[in-house]
Amino acid sequence: MDDGSVLHLKLTLDSSKGEATFDFEGTSPEVYGNWNAPEAVTAAAVIYCLRCLVDVDIPLNQGCLAPVKILIPKGSFLSPSDKAAVVGGNVLTSQRVTDVVLMAFQACACSQGCMNNLTFGDDTFGYYETIGGGSGAGASWDGTSGVQCHMTNTRMTDPEIFEQRYPVLLHRFSIRENSGGSGFHRGGDGLVREIEFCQPVVVSILSERRVHAPRGLKGGRNGARGANYLVKKDGRRVYLGGKNTVMVNAGEILQILTPGGGGFGSP
Repeated sequence: MDDGSVLHLKLTLDSSKGEATFDFEGTSPEVYGNWNAPEAVTAAAVIYCLRCLVDVDIPLNQGCLAPVKILIPKGSFLSPSDKAAVVGGNVLTSQRVTDVVLMAFQACACSQGCMNNLTFGDDTFGYYETIGGGSGAGASWDGTSGVQCHMTNTRMTDPEIFEQRYPVLLHRFSIRENSGGSGFHRGGDGLVREIEFCQPVVVSILSERRVHAPRGLKGGRNGARGANYLVKKDGRRVYLGGKNTVMVNAGEILQILTPGGGGFGSP
């Protein structure tokens, strides 16, 4: 994770019994931030990955996990106490668990690894969106650019509706060229989103992959890291980090660059 927390997985497969054990022993303790994840989030990520890997269309059901053991150490950020903040577990940590599981199977390179959560508002309104990025490449495919993938199913508000209903001007919403990792199969590119605010608002960004880049696989290059900036009215460009809440004045521009996916195979 970007804060230095370690997500550790030991995968054991028993082909004779058709069983698998996902052991997360060694994962870092509960964190002070809000990206702790209840155990159900890890279980959901594991079953998602297995359904992707099995070449059969299996209806989602509890029986899918019958031959699977998931071992999560108590007190880790994958099994936190009931006092822990967990809002980011579903939208950030779930994506990182997915990347780790798919990498353990050598199935594909890492995708953008988060949902790039953006909220803004004041005492009278609130707005929340997630922003796509690049997906990881695999043995027979290039990654896809500008998409939400894996543990999410959210869509983006149309620009016209966005500007009509909220005090914003959308300056740019485009593919972040060459942000996908190079490789025999190239990772998908991330996105660039630039929003000017027409009145003072409080803005919060909750994102990952701003420190550690999405990894490539089998010689593929890493995807580009994401970045979040606030462009002040005097032209200064201030880096916000991956997780922050700031007061933004009218005329200031939020710039979000989402991560690209990792490449697969030597270029």
